[in-house]
Amino acid sequence: MLVALSFLLAGLILVVPLVLIFSFALREGLEVYVANIVHPNTLHAIWLTVLTALIVVPINIVVGAALAWLVTRFRFRGRQLLVSFIELPAAMSPIVAGVVYLFLYGGQGLLGPSLQAAGIQIMFTPLAIVLVSLFVTAPYAARELIPLMSQQGTEDEEAALSLGANGWQMFFHVTLPNISWALVYGAVLTNARVMGEFGAVSVVSGAIRGQTNTLPLQINLLFNDFNVTGAFAAASTLTLIAVVTLIIKSVLEARRHA
Repeated sequence: MLVALSFLLAGLILVVPLVLIFSFALREGLEVYVANIVHPNTLHAIWLTVLTALIVVPINIVVGAALAWLVTRFRFRGRQLLVSFIELPAAMSPIVAGVVYLFLYGGQGLLGPSLQAAGIQIMFTPLAIVLVSLFVTAPYAARELIPLMSQQGTEDEEAALSLGANGWQMFFHVTLPNISWALVYGAVLTNARVMGEFGAVSVVSGAIRGQTNTLPLQINLLFNDFNVTGAFAAASTLTLIAVVTLIIKSVLEARRHA
């Protein structure tokens, strides 16, 4: 009964919304669905969303691995404070994060006038979307790695050093294989958050059609324009990207256990 109840709840929470998304997206026919997907503004939103993920995910994976290495392999004053700072973006409201960037880089912000005098525009550009996405997704890789690396200890790495390996050899041949799947999970979580982020991006992007609209913003604008079919078509694209990401993750896991 518990198993059946679990499947029922999973179906109601996960499957039913997915079915509704695609049914609303396709309710006017495949031709209208495709026409909504290939609309220039929606195509640009897809491109910008994917581009942001391609930039943000590798950077935060590298930074997360470095931070996890630092807090699990070294003992220093302020270590717990650093761990708290790592968790800060996850505890902060995305809207607040966007407003902070606006007050920092906006035209009336702390650095905005100096940047404008130098001919540099950050707010309401794709660069602002990348910067705020880096901030809101910063903890995900580190949060996957820190518990695992703390549990694993340092015995394998110390053995590699005693056998004459240098720091890079130790990391690539000992540490990295031990944390590779935590890195994959961190990348999946980071990618999901980047592509679905709305609050912070809506503040710093300006939601300019065909320029600074990511997919979540495009979906919202289409709803506001009463283009329900177009909104659900864009939402189905975001859903397909998420499904493809999960399939890639499952394939990698299958190869790992093979």
